[in-house]
Amino acid sequence: MNYQVYILLCRNGAYYVGYTRDLKQRVLLHNQGRAAAYTRQHGPVELLYSEPHPTEKSARTRERQIKKWTRLKKEALINGDIDQLHKASKRKHP
Repeated sequence: MNYQVYILLCRNGAYYVGYTRDLKQRVLLHNQGRAAAYTRQHGPVELLYSEPHPTEKSARTRERQIKKWTRLKKEALINGDIDQLHKASKRKHP
């Protein structure tokens, strides 16, 4: 597995989602303020979750998917709570 999709917890309580080939180095860069403008303003960060991907394309696709999720759904993923993840995935209809 060459790539990792990851979720960071920022100092302001927000989640930051990204992907990289070198997770340890990327988290270090985020904490040094050298990776992304958002984490530069809201660091330091803490790594909460990562998952491996075989290609950059699959990592980028998954990153975009997770970025669209609600906070509740991201928390379910972070916690490995599959039941809550499924519940959070169901659309609410009026």
